[in-house]
Amino acid sequence: MRLTLHTDYALRALIFLTWTTDRLASIREIATTYGISENHLVKIVHKLGQQGFIETVRGRNGGIRLARDASQICVGDVVRVTEEGLDNVPSSKKEQLPEEPGRLLPQSRFRDVVNAALKAFMAVLDDTRLSDLIFDEQKQMLGIANSPRSRLLKQDESREVSHSVSTVAS
Repeated sequence: MRLTLHTDYALRALIFLTWTTDRLASIREIATTYGISENHLVKIVHKLGQQGFIETVRGRNGGIRLARDASQICVGDVVRVTEEGLDNVPSSKKEQLPEEPGRLLPQSRFRDVVNAALKAFMAVLDDTRLSDLIFDEQKQMLGIANSPRSRLLKQDESREVSHSVSTVAS
């Protein structure tokens, strides 16, 4: 399955916003970070905002942020919004044509196999949350400064480690 750049950029924007939860981010900032077209990203952000993935704040100090926690954003939902034709492989409208050598007939089982593969592909994406795509190294590669959220996560991790060490020592 091949996804378009539209989907790639949408997921990149959402991933970027997971690391800037302590502030509003700008489209220019995301475009510069990833080296992508700001004009193209405007269209994508608009669509993500319409679908409730992103909140947009207008004005001089405006920007964008995630509309909900990354653990509540289903990657499959994002892909469905940004990709067209993910329902099923369409049947040929030229079903009345005579059989031609090398041509797959509309009643071909191949279409059923491709549709089953598409359903399996989407099932994996439906089981994946935006938060599953995030890792600390990515944040460092993007050069995004430590946010309060990431510091809290690190504190929670260190508490878990110290708790497990004290439990083992007992």
